[in-house]
Amino acid sequence: MKKIALILLTGWLSIGVFWSGLPGTAALASPQPTEISSEAIDNTASFSGVDEFLQSIPSDYYAVPQIGALKGMLQNKEALLIDVREPSEFRSGHIPGAINIPVRSLTQNLDKIPKDRPVVLYCSSGYRTAMGVMALQMLGYRNIQGFPPSIQGWKAGSQPIVSSD
Repeated sequence: MKKIALILLTGWLSIGVFWSGLPGTAALASPQPTEISSEAIDNTASFSGVDEFLQSIPSDYYAVPQIGALKGMLQNKEALLIDVREPSEFRSGHIPGAINIPVRSLTQNLDKIPKDRPVVLYCSSGYRTAMGVMALQMLGYRNIQGFPPSIQGWKAGSQPIVSSD
């Protein structure tokens, strides 16, 4: 059921991103009110998997919310840091010690993602991080966290950036 919830969620997000990128079509990706009575549709069973997943999210949302906490994890070498942005973004500047596994290729790189130590994902804004955290959680990883300040927060905190261009 969790796999179905992920497919529905990521599919809907992908459609929204795709359609909103085309002029005049953003409204097509947004749910619109219909004339169908809510009494005529029983969607409780349809969305129980999504509801179950959303309720299972801990209040801290699997997050490392502060730069200091992430730096501590990296200095102790206890965490693997994964930049889920595209390779060109990674080359232009990333957090020292990070490896690059774009979010779209996480499932093809599970052999690089350990289950026995903390793993922290980040991107440029948090969107891809959240999708990656959700996907890996649904695949059974319980050691996955996101870094919501993202690369932008890291830079704003005057932290070092490594580029490989």
